[in-house]
Order: sequence, then C-alpha cells, then structure tokens
Amino acid sequence: MTMLDLDVHLRRGDFQLEVTQKLPTDGLTALFGPSGAGKSTLLRMIAGFERTGGQISFLGETWEDGRYFVPPHRRRIGFVFQNPGLFAHLDVARNLTYAARRSRQLHAVASVANRLGLGPLLGRSVRELSGGEAQRVALARALLVDPKLLLMDEPLSALDAARRSEILPYIEALRDEARLPILYVSHALAEVARLANRVLVLGNGKVQAFGQTSDVLGDRAAHSFLGSDEPGSLINAVFTGNEADSLSRLSFSGGSILVPHISAMVGAKVRLFVQSRDILIARTSPEGLSALNIFAAVVKEVKDLDLGLAEVSLDVGGTILRARITRRSCGALGLKPGATCHAILKTVALTRD
Repeated sequence: MTMLDLDVHLRRGDFQLEVTQKLPTDGLTALFGPSGAGKSTLLRMIAGFERTGGQISFLGETWEDGRYFVPPHRRRIGFVFQNPGLFAHLDVARNLTYAARRSRQLHAVASVANRLGLGPLLGRSVRELSGGEAQRVALARALLVDPKLLLMDEPLSALDAARRSEILPYIEALRDEARLPILYVSHALAEVARLANRVLVLGNGKVQAFGQTSDVLGDRAAHSFLGSDEPGSLINAVFTGNEADSLSRLSFSGGSILVPHISAMVGAKVRLFVQSRDILIARTSPEGLSALNIFAAVVKEVKDLDLGLAEVSLDVGGTILRARITRRSCGALGLKPGATCHAILKTVALTRD
C-alpha cells in the first residue's frame, strides 16, 4: 500500500507543477531539486494549505479529488518549517502543551520531550534557545499533534554546521524508531544522502527521478537537477571506534574505512556519501600514497559519458561505488566487467552530514 497517491497540478504564471507519483509508507522520503522546482509547494498541497487541482489520497483515504477537500486540521499532519515559529511569550513546556492539548496528547509531553533531549529546557523561554534547540522544540510540537504523516520543509537550512549536527541524530532516530512516514524537503545533497530512504527529484515542476537514495544519487540522468554536487555512492557502515589521531573507524561490507572524527556510539549505523570524482582506480595495489582507504574491487559496469569521461561501477565487497575517470584512463587500465582493481577513496571526501 502506498503512503501517498499524488496526481496534482498547479499553474502560477509561467510556472506549472505536475506531479503524479505513488510514495511508499516506510521511512523518510526526501524531496530534492533546485530552488523554484516546486518542492515546498508540493508539501503545502499535501498538508492542505493549497488546493491542487488534482487528487491526493493517503492510505486509501481521499484528501482531495476536485469535489472533496479535507482541511489541514483533519489530515493529522505534523509540519516542521524552516522557521520554528514558536510562541515567543511561552516557555518550552507551554509551547509543547499547547500542541498536545489540541490533540489530547498531554500524557505524551514528557516522553516526546525526553526523546528529543528537551527535558532540561522545559522551563526555558524560547527566546533563550539556540537555533538547533528551537528546531527540536518545533519537531516535538509537530509530534504532539499525534500525526499520521510528518512533513519537514528545509528544517535545517537556517542552521550552521554545528547546529545541524546537533539535530540530525534526532531526525535519524525518528526515521528509524517512530514508524512515522516523513516527507523531507532539502537542498543539501549530503543531508539527503544521510537521512533519506528514497529521493524524489523535482525539476521544472516535474518529477525527474524517483527511487532508492543510492540509485538516485548515482543517476547521471538526474545530475543536472542535483545542484553543483556530483553524483556519487552511499556507503552503509557501522561505527567501531575513534582513533588517537582524530579519525574514526567504520566497518562496511568492503572492510574497514577511516573518516574524519565523528561522535557516535559503538555499533551505531552511519551513512557516508562519496562523490564519483573522489574515487581513484588502480589495477594493482598502490604503495606510497597518502590515501588511507584502499579496497579490492571488481568492475561491474563501464558507461561512456560526455566530455571524454567514463563512469565505472565497482563492487567492493557487495557495496557498489561509482567512479568518474577519463575514457583514456579507462582504456589504459583495461577496465571492463569482471576486471579486478583497487578503489582509492580520499578520506576527506567522505562526508556524514
């Protein structure tokens, strides 16, 4: 069964949004694309803030079909905006109880606050909160309306790197533990790579790509809508510990990998995104390199690209990595399906958030 069945249309001046898509129920789906692609507008349509001129149904329940329209307050949707929009005259606790009272969820205030690490902040004025703390309160407030669906519209875009790192683990935990479908608008590719189970790419008001995150982020057909970032590969890893020289060690299907220091519990799942241009290939095991991450690999596929480039898909212990090299290098190395080689990853190119 699908989470959302969308067939929506909107025209504003020269801009036209047309989305016909079925979205699954599990995990976090990212809406990604350039500014003006229609991401936020689509989210507002789903929430019921704007009529679509089409059809929207959720788990078999019709929300809009041209004749019938369910207003926002009856859709049981939690919404987190870029601006937290907290009541400045109330403290944290009263911001939360306001939302909980409307949904008859007062009994859940303490547990939701604890889940998001807000216990010590309950008596604090929202004017005294950092940007990350305010967004955690906004997220808690959205959860306290007892939603069936959570919509998040660029919730981290106004935060600096430190504040983003503060709140990302809470969103990951919510994705993995709450069993609550999440639609998440973002323009940050690394953020999408870390959080999303699947990605819907919008461009020029239309769906340009949709699928599992690893497939979409490696899809060169969608590249022009991915911004300035290169396509790349996801590595699903497990944190095994920190080294003495400010590096962290992770394990994945292809072996052990070193990345810049991260804070995590041993055994925590970690996603890494490495761009295609940051993977080198050698036919024999290289020596005397500064690169710390070198893995035995088997060539799965070679695709010719424009401008004399080629994309080489490498199987590293079951993890597929995509490297972009010149066709000349590809030919000189004799790279073809089945060839054995070594993939060399730049440590600094591996990013978690």
